[in-house]
Amino acid sequence: MEITSKKAYHVPSWWNGTQFKDGPGGTMTVKVEKAGKISLSVTGGWEGETKFIVAKAKVKVDVNVAGEVGITVGHQYSRDVARGKYGHLQYGSWGYKVDWARYETSPDRCGKRKVRSGKATLPTTETGWRYWETNS
Repeated sequence: MEITSKKAYHVPSWWNGTQFKDGPGGTMTVKVEKAGKISLSVTGGWEGETKFIVAKAKVKVDVNVAGEVGITVGHQYSRDVARGKYGHLQYGSWGYKVDWARYETSPDRCGKRKVRSGKATLPTTETGWRYWETNS
């Protein structure tokens, strides 16, 4: 199992009370209002393979990678929104998108051959708000 690429990614929570929009302009103050869990997602592998992907990512990507992260109620955040703009806040985990591949030794034992590959979205134990602005 190898992690072949990685990219930092804010893994969003998708339940009510973790995503907000406000504006135009002003200040927005938000708070996590409902607890939940953010889990990894994997394509191209079978269910039992996910533990190997997480284990390899803990070594090669970030020690804080987890298969699942619990979100608790209460994390409050305040942010000024630019005049005429709309502010968006989404709670989630500061995780990663990775590509992975599983190899086996070639029959001549001189190389390796890819048997399976896919993508994974991996949360970490680091959670927080992601902010961005739009015109509407």
